[in-house]
Amino acid sequence: MWPYLDATFLSPLRLRRATSLLALGSLGLASLPAAAQQPASVPEPLTASEAPARPSDFLSPAFHKQRRELLRAQLPAGSVAVVFAAPVRNRANDVDYVYHQNPDFHYLTGYEEPDAVLLLFKEPRTVGGQPGVTEALFTQPRNPAREQWTGRRLGAAGAKGQLQLQFAADNKDFGAAGIKWGDFDRVLFDNLPTDTRDDARNPADLHNLVATFRQQAGLPADYNPAISEWETTVRRYGLTRSKGFAEFLAGQVKENPGLAKSALLRDYIAAPTDAARKTAIEAHPPGRLDDATLGEKLDELRAVKTPEELALLRRAIRISAQGQREVMKLLRPEMGEMEVQGLHEYVYRRYGAEFQGYPSIVGGGANGCILHYETNDRQRLDNDLVLMDCGAEYHGYSADVTRTAPPSGKFSPAQRQIYELVLAAQEAGFAACKPGAAFDAPNKATQDVVAAGLQKLGIIKKKEDFRQYYPHGASHYLGLDVHDRGGYGPLAPGNVITVEPGIYIPAGSPCDPKWWNIGVRIEDDALITATGYENLSAEAPRTVADIEKLMAEPSALEGFKLPDLR
Repeated sequence: MWPYLDATFLSPLRLRRATSLLALGSLGLASLPAAAQQPASVPEPLTASEAPARPSDFLSPAFHKQRRELLRAQLPAGSVAVVFAAPVRNRANDVDYVYHQNPDFHYLTGYEEPDAVLLLFKEPRTVGGQPGVTEALFTQPRNPAREQWTGRRLGAAGAKGQLQLQFAADNKDFGAAGIKWGDFDRVLFDNLPTDTRDDARNPADLHNLVATFRQQAGLPADYNPAISEWETTVRRYGLTRSKGFAEFLAGQVKENPGLAKSALLRDYIAAPTDAARKTAIEAHPPGRLDDATLGEKLDELRAVKTPEELALLRRAIRISAQGQREVMKLLRPEMGEMEVQGLHEYVYRRYGAEFQGYPSIVGGGANGCILHYETNDRQRLDNDLVLMDCGAEYHGYSADVTRTAPPSGKFSPAQRQIYELVLAAQEAGFAACKPGAAFDAPNKATQDVVAAGLQKLGIIKKKEDFRQYYPHGASHYLGLDVHDRGGYGPLAPGNVITVEPGIYIPAGSPCDPKWWNIGVRIEDDALITATGYENLSAEAPRTVADIEKLMAEPSALEGFKLPDLR
């Protein structure tokens, strides 16, 4: 049965839908209580001084201001950079996902609300009648009625004061701000939002902000974000292992023939040599409407973490490592994957981490052989290895830590052999983590060890067959995104990368069945230093001896037992 249609049961979306039904005559006005019809008065939201205390270790406005200034210094002459907030994403019916800001937007502003756009001008401009503007933020306005439902808003005045923006205005003023788009030699943007919803009651939602930008900046009506994304990828990475990349790109075009409209992609794929591919890229540079350069500049900035960022990353990673430790102590054959996931995530919340950096992966046995397994619904782990790829997100920064452990507390001989091979590969990967080394150096080091080890165990006949059981790379950048921005050039001090070799042997593989359904991944987060690396997740044990020793210890969560509901 439907609940009584009372304002206390109505989310803002439900309230809007009820109002729409009224307009259609589906409900009589008497069907809604007075509170849901039109509030007679709505109290002003709590002021900042009255609001409950929040954590004090967020990145400071000075940090975000410095990031904007560094980016603006790298912009080409006569340019403007345009960055949009992330869309609100719907989960089901009138329930949205918890809002997560575009990491670039967060990095540059600290603003955590939707329906906003940031402009950075290389040279000072007049915006909204104010001369000398180098940065402008258009935000959703204050709205006491809406804030009572969905939380406090900064508004333009709050953004200007609390976030130290030079110019801030309501988003409804974006189109009329007098920005002379035709005067810019370059209009830089990246990842133009395409999955926006058009709210008829909000003329300045993200959908309309993007539409206003497209119209005023002169973006062609047939602008194709997918083509743009691949063109940008070719310009950034098309000269690294270019033959293999060209073959991969050809496969993508075959799957999506619309990509063939791009002359750059066609010429690049057709080019027979590296020199010809370089010529193809140079023949198709970004135009005045440039969706490549801004991303490249942000890659450079975000790849090197500042001390402020490292403090948050260290916290996220230590929390994740503690989650691995406590779960190892509690792990039992009768537990299920979902329970294990919940224990990790409870530890995160207990230490103040707001979210997971990505959906937790908890795979027992055969499920551990699925790289991005997220269902986590196996009811009993029994004695199969359980792969736990879990990471806390703390103030926007994500950890990424994987451990693999035996629920019984002891590795079987076959499990131990595969585990120790993966561990040896990780040690080789760590040894390759040096400033100036190629980004791919840790990956290649892990591949060599895995290939030789699998051949020695008789699991593969030729070393080049290792890809069947180790199909992914060993490293990616880590930060505001779990797969963070970065240029994938030589490793540099301040980079934070993962080192995560793995071996996955599903049932039916062409090897001795004793290896079947063994999946092992060991993943740590490494900070590149001036002389080598620091393993930021070292608190979570990695060796067989250390894991088995820890699993014999009592957990702080040992007495946490719920009553049986059956």
